Amino acid sequence: MLNRYEAVFILTPVLSDVQMKEAVDKFKGLITENGGKMINEENWGLRKLAYPIQKKSTGFYQLFEFEADPTVIAKFELAFRRDERVIRFLTFKLDKYAALYAEKRIKATKKEKKEN
Repeated sequence: MLNRYEAVFILTPVLSDVQMKEAVDKFKGLITENGGKMINEENWGLRKLAYPIQKKSTGFYQLFEFEADPTVIAKFELAFRRDERVIRFLTFKLDKYAALYAEKRIKATKKEKKEN
């Protein structure tokens, strides 16, 4: 049984665009290689942190929404911990109400992009 998860992680701001894309692709590949399915991916860009982390005040935020087996999450979070480009991360399981809200948010975002 696949559960639905959402993961938000912050990458260090000293990365180039190529390095950032490489890190994101690495984590995306980790999900798909272990039988997971990517549902949504959002790049929130460079944002100011609420408080300094490792003497950094900004970071590149990235959101993944995916379906995966619960055993994949341990591997996924271990990869986050081992990668020095990741400042912080949070992975959580979506219940049915959060999943419905996420779908509505995705549809609204896609509709907004089409209008622009």
